[in-house]
Amino acid sequence: MATQTVFRWTKRGSYDGLQEFKEPIPSAGSYELLVKVRSVSLNYRDVAIANMTYPYPIKDDVVPCCDMAGEVAQVGDHVEGFSVGDAVVLATSTAALYGPVKGLLHSLGGPVDGTLREYMVVPAHTAIKLPKSSHSFDQWAALVGTGSTMWNTFYAYAPLKPGQSVLLQGTGGVSLTALIFAKAAGATTIITSSSDDKLEYVKANLGVDYTINYKTHPDWAAEVQRITNGEGVDHVIENGGAGTIKQSIASVAYGGVVSVIGFLAANVPQDKMPDVAMEALNKGCVVRGILAGSKQQLEEATRHSASTGTRSSRV
Repeated sequence: MATQTVFRWTKRGSYDGLQEFKEPIPSAGSYELLVKVRSVSLNYRDVAIANMTYPYPIKDDVVPCCDMAGEVAQVGDHVEGFSVGDAVVLATSTAALYGPVKGLLHSLGGPVDGTLREYMVVPAHTAIKLPKSSHSFDQWAALVGTGSTMWNTFYAYAPLKPGQSVLLQGTGGVSLTALIFAKAAGATTIITSSSDDKLEYVKANLGVDYTINYKTHPDWAAEVQRITNGEGVDHVIENGGAGTIKQSIASVAYGGVVSVIGFLAANVPQDKMPDVAMEALNKGCVVRGILAGSKQQLEEATRHSASTGTRSSRV
């Protein structure tokens, strides 16, 4: 029987726990596809799972990673719309296909085996045939998690409009994908980082409009208000959690949206926890938790990326 290389977390808390195995290459069932994995993209979620700071359930000996791009190697007997050789990406959850994402119990690379392997059998309804474009497999893989999440952020609740403004925290994958989509939508963009080198890079290469070093401007919300002439921004991409949410709400415009996506600054003593309810009430803003994006949102993001030529980027 033909075998493939599969990586599994046999023990978490150390990267040494990521072990390589030889396992059989499976066959597609009647309603499934066998996909050859061509590229896998890493997210902060994968690091958090590795170091045991991820707050959601993880399967024992899980195959890590949720982002991939590949090609169809086998088509099940009852599957329509796919052919061998088609380039595809996969929805990050086998259950979150349309509408709101209802929890993370079916997400690849966590409670369900993920993409860090050579081949994987998937339900055909979770695969998205990629539109024709000049994008590489690497570029498509980098779009999956962050692209669907940002499409959910910008277009599921209060659609981002040309001329609006967006604040982005940090230069990780989520923020840079948000920057790319926001610029494509005609928004004014502001990004924060503790590194002047990274800020210079995103200004020179990704066209961000304003940069803020939060080390030299610890009250970065005041700097956002200065940049926006006291109006605040329409959308905030909140990646820090409890440690940054108060300044995010202080940065947002009255009636704006703070999209809570990450927990990079979540270690806040209980007596220092901000009163998010009162802060949000004072601004009349929406504080919206973003778990991920659905298959539909990923499909819309891929079509947008192909038609506009935008590509996800990492610093």
